[in-house]
Amino acid sequence: MPGTGTVAPSGVEARGIERVLPHERTHFSVYDNFTMWLSANMVVSTVALGALAIPVFGLGFWDSFFVILLFNVLGILPVAFFSTLGPRLGLRQMTISRFSFGWYGAKIMSVFNVAACIGWSAVNVIVGAQIISAVSNGAVPVWMSIIIIAILTTAVSIYGYRYIHRYERYAWIPMAIVFLIILLAVNGQMQLVPTPAWNMVHIASMVSFGGAVFGFSTSWSSYAADYTVNQPEHMPPAWKIFWLTFFGVAIPCVFLEILGLGLTTVGSFSAAANEGGGTLLAAALHPLGGFGDVLLLLLALSVIANNIPNDYSLGLSMQVLGKAFHKVNRAVWTLVGAVIYIIIAFLVAAHFNSALENFLLIAAYWLGPWSVILILEHLIVRHGNYNLDAWNQARHLPVGVAAILSMALGLFGVYLGAAQVLFVGPIAGLFNPPYGMDIGFELGVFFAAIAYLILRPIELRKYGQ
Repeated sequence: MPGTGTVAPSGVEARGIERVLPHERTHFSVYDNFTMWLSANMVVSTVALGALAIPVFGLGFWDSFFVILLFNVLGILPVAFFSTLGPRLGLRQMTISRFSFGWYGAKIMSVFNVAACIGWSAVNVIVGAQIISAVSNGAVPVWMSIIIIAILTTAVSIYGYRYIHRYERYAWIPMAIVFLIILLAVNGQMQLVPTPAWNMVHIASMVSFGGAVFGFSTSWSSYAADYTVNQPEHMPPAWKIFWLTFFGVAIPCVFLEILGLGLTTVGSFSAAANEGGGTLLAAALHPLGGFGDVLLLLLALSVIANNIPNDYSLGLSMQVLGKAFHKVNRAVWTLVGAVIYIIIAFLVAAHFNSALENFLLIAAYWLGPWSVILILEHLIVRHGNYNLDAWNQARHLPVGVAAILSMALGLFGVYLGAAQVLFVGPIAGLFNPPYGMDIGFELGVFFAAIAYLILRPIELRKYGQ
């Protein structure tokens, strides 16, 4: 079967979702757990998220600061926890979901993940391409910029695990320097926008902004174990992997979201603040002239570090769809995914606006119910014990009815509590009408958790898996 080896003669990683046995694990650099996520989040889109707080949600500086800290912590916890399961189980993240959702339920979750990978890759590549085109004054058109970024991304992701970690180990360094220069350039110009009056409208805005922050940081949870699976089972210890992963996501997310928040308080950037993170950063770098253009070009290329995990994990998720998909090498699925998101980017780039990104933020709601189901399975049902030989044997896996029904109820909770530009749920609409208060993540997690705690014991008694 293709994909059963570790590295093909070409240097491309041949292994797919096959379990990595303890004696096969050769990834000993513990600090890669930190730099992997530091690079992936040290990007333009993280700044853009923080820039929504004041102009879009109508918050002040300190209340936004508090929301950014709190909801990032909540969103990153599942990512850090799932990262510890890679060395413990030797399995990829969506493969682990088979132990909760069963053979067929895991396929459904993998489809969700593939759609998210393609969607976010398309969004990121368009943002980067638009910046490159703007910096070159149109000399490099958007379509060509899309191809350039996609090729550079695929060149790393298609080679696999080892090369991804090598790239992400250093990709954060130039980005950190650029963002530090931006911070120094605007030093003294940022203001402390007062916190609005504490009322239901303000609270609703805080919770809604918190939902966007949570969704952004927790979006890595469906990939997490993919990038620790080659590490030894007990060295480094799980707690070290947990905290390195946690701070690898937390540091760039908190710092850059606060930077984006601060940039929107600069009076001369008021127009740019309403046009997105790329425009806002361009305004901040404009006084630096040609040097600022070079820095902006580097920022455009930062989307490569962000898209590499999307592309790589997409290929792994495709293999979870069944044995016929598993027979196709992971690298082939990565390449196919790249072609698809390039086509999508071509089709929507000319009319690209926040609507597509809003849709993808809505699509991220599934991660809350999905994560809590896997966490409850690990902690409450299995107590950390898995029959690892059953990872690819449908008859030895759970039926998955409990997880699928719990997921459906979790998504129903999301429907009730979501408040986005495209849709406001019935319960969300009761607060701060007509805009609503986004409690979709909270209700989704709560409904899924309660349902799973009730349904999973029933499934165990009936089927014994």
